[in-house]
Amino acid sequence: NLSKELQARHGVRSMPIRKDDEVLITRGMYKTREGKVTAVYRKKWVVHVERITREKVNGQSIPVGIPASSLVITKLKLDKDRKAKLEAKSKNKDGKKEDAAMTNVD
Repeated sequence: NLSKELQARHGVRSMPIRKDDEVLITRGMYKTREGKVTAVYRKKWVVHVERITREKVNGQSIPVGIPASSLVITKLKLDKDRKAKLEAKSKNKDGKKEDAAMTNVD
């Protein structure tokens, strides 16, 4: 999900998460921590966030996987494709009223 500020700015409720987005963790042990997304594992359904790590027994630190549903995007990394997607989603949201009027055409 997007933060309330981004929702108001772009007119879109959610966007797929991506590397280099900045997020706030809203659930679990790391609640209220913020950071930049370093990796998105779609196969495992988790996201790795900068500075959210755990020490293994041998002393090695590994990133902790956070479920994407436990995150709120606070800053989007925008490129031309993502800007186009945001505009398309917000236009589609406005255009739904026309579709509702066409339901009783019969």
